[in-house]
Amino acid sequence: MSTGIERIAAAFQAAREEQRAALMPYLMGGFPDRECSRAVIEAYADAGADLIELGVPFSDPLADGPVIHDAATKAMAAGSTFDSVMSLGRAVSDTVPVIPMVYANMVLAQGTERYATRLAEAGMCGTIVPDLPPEEAAELRAALSAQGIALIPLVAPTTPPKRRAEICREANGFIYVVSDTRTTGERDEMPAELGDLVRAVQADASVPAAVGFGIGTPDQAAEVGAVADGVIVGSRLVREVADAQGSEDAASAVGAFIREARDAMSRSAVG
Repeated sequence: MSTGIERIAAAFQAAREEQRAALMPYLMGGFPDRECSRAVIEAYADAGADLIELGVPFSDPLADGPVIHDAATKAMAAGSTFDSVMSLGRAVSDTVPVIPMVYANMVLAQGTERYATRLAEAGMCGTIVPDLPPEEAAELRAALSAQGIALIPLVAPTTPPKRRAEICREANGFIYVVSDTRTTGERDEMPAELGDLVRAVQADASVPAAVGFGIGTPDQAAEVGAVADGVIVGSRLVREVADAQGSEDAASAVGAFIREARDAMSRSAVG
C-alpha cells in the first residue's frame, strides 16, 4: 500500500504527465450541513480533482476570509465535528488524496500522536496547520511521518529567503504557496510578483509548489497553473455552495467549476 506522502507525489505526477498543474479544491467540512458537504466532496472527486483540501471548522480561523469564516461558523452550528469531517474525507480518500486543514489548537487538544493516528485511520494523506510555526512543528512532523502522512508547510510573499529555504528543505508532500498577504478570498487579479515567488520556492524545494488564496475563476487557475505545480481554489467554491439551492445544486455548481478549471489549465499548458 502507498503512504499518504507517496499518494500526494503520485497525484502531482499524474497531472504533470497530462501537462498541467494539479487542481486542489477546498471545502468546509459540514457546510452548510453534512449531507450537502458529502455531495460536494463526491462531486470534486467525480469532476476530476487531483487532491482535495478539507477544512475542519474552527471558531477563530485566523487565515480565513469572510466567506470561509462564515462557512465554518455555520458548519459548527449544524453540528460538524472533527470526527464527522474525518468521516466525510474517508468517503473519497480511496480515490483522491485528501488533505485536512486544521488550526493548531485542534492538534494540541488531541496531542500529536493521537492526531496523526486519527488522520491515518481516516485515510488522510497530509495536513495543513497554517498557524503552527515551523520552529514548533518537529513533534507533529515526526508523528505524521511515522504514519506516512505529510505536514504541508506554507510560504508567503513575506517569508525571508533564508527562512523560505529552511521551510522548503524540511517539506514533504508539497509547499503551499500563499499568493499574497491577505486572508483567503477571491481577487480581481493575481499578484504580478507571484511567478517570481513560485520559481523561488521551486528552486528551494524538492517537492511541488501549489498556490492558494485568491484564485476564483478558471482563467485565474490557468494563469497560476502556468507557473505553479498545483492550484488551490477555496472561497469561490465555498461561495458556490453557499449560493446553491440544496445538495444537488451545490454538487452541480462545484463540479462544473472543477471541469472548467481543468479544461482551462490544460488549454493553457498546451498553448
